[in-house]
Amino acid sequence: MTLRGGVLKQPTEINIITAQELEAVQNEIETYLRSLPGLKGELTIITSPLIPDNFIHGFTTRTGGISYIPTLSSFNLFSSSKRRDPKVVVQENLRRLGNAAGFNAKKFYRIKTDHASDVWIMGRKEPESYDGITTNQRGVTIAALGADCIPIVFADPVKKACGVAHSGWRGTLLGVAMATVNAMIAEYGCSLEDIIVVLGPSVGPCCFTLPRESAKAFHNLDPGCVRLFDSPSPCVDIRKATRILLERGGILPQNIQDQNQDLSLCTSCHPDKFFSHVRDGLNFGTQIGFISVRE
Repeated sequence: MTLRGGVLKQPTEINIITAQELEAVQNEIETYLRSLPGLKGELTIITSPLIPDNFIHGFTTRTGGISYIPTLSSFNLFSSSKRRDPKVVVQENLRRLGNAAGFNAKKFYRIKTDHASDVWIMGRKEPESYDGITTNQRGVTIAALGADCIPIVFADPVKKACGVAHSGWRGTLLGVAMATVNAMIAEYGCSLEDIIVVLGPSVGPCCFTLPRESAKAFHNLDPGCVRLFDSPSPCVDIRKATRILLERGGILPQNIQDQNQDLSLCTSCHPDKFFSHVRDGLNFGTQIGFISVRE
């Protein structure tokens, strides 16, 4: 003990954890998380018959993962300061997905959402934010987030290239789907007639409304994209709008899949299967659409 300025000071001990001790703690946490049973049912991956076997792809649901937050339970695949599933929990869910789907979770890249139309071509400088990714690197998995917004996957079996896009209503109007297609054409020499596009589960016009001023842009695109247009908050079909824009851009209608079993289900209408921002509020979980070229 020392006396400074008439005040008696107790010696303080500083415990510094070593790198080896930290690694041991992390390993113990990871081992524990791996031992936890999946919640809310089996891990389910929705796939499309349009995409051939030289790609690994799929869309996740909310079942078969771990989480202790009700609105994020159980197969949440995104962590942020607002959505407080710990990153280590999300990483465990990703590890389980990689094992089930057959991809390497250590070579996995998510979009950095900005609700716009920027696309990151892997191998080039990564932008600060982007709603699309393209790659032709084998064994690298790319993913688009979705929890009402549409996670879209793109595959070109001829050039062996792929892409993903996150398409909310803003991104849909800004053309993020065709921006991703155009990036594949420019970078890998893909042809429009070879590109396959699959739209993952998203909110339907049954549950998604916009102020009339915003809905007007969809009505101008095609009146079939809007229901109850004369109401203050018309219902908007972002899936139909996305298909229309893809077809106008030159993607063959038969190469677009947006209506097939679980792919066409509204995320908001099916709380047993999907997370939904519209339904669950700000602390919502996240599905993904993912794809990679097999090694």
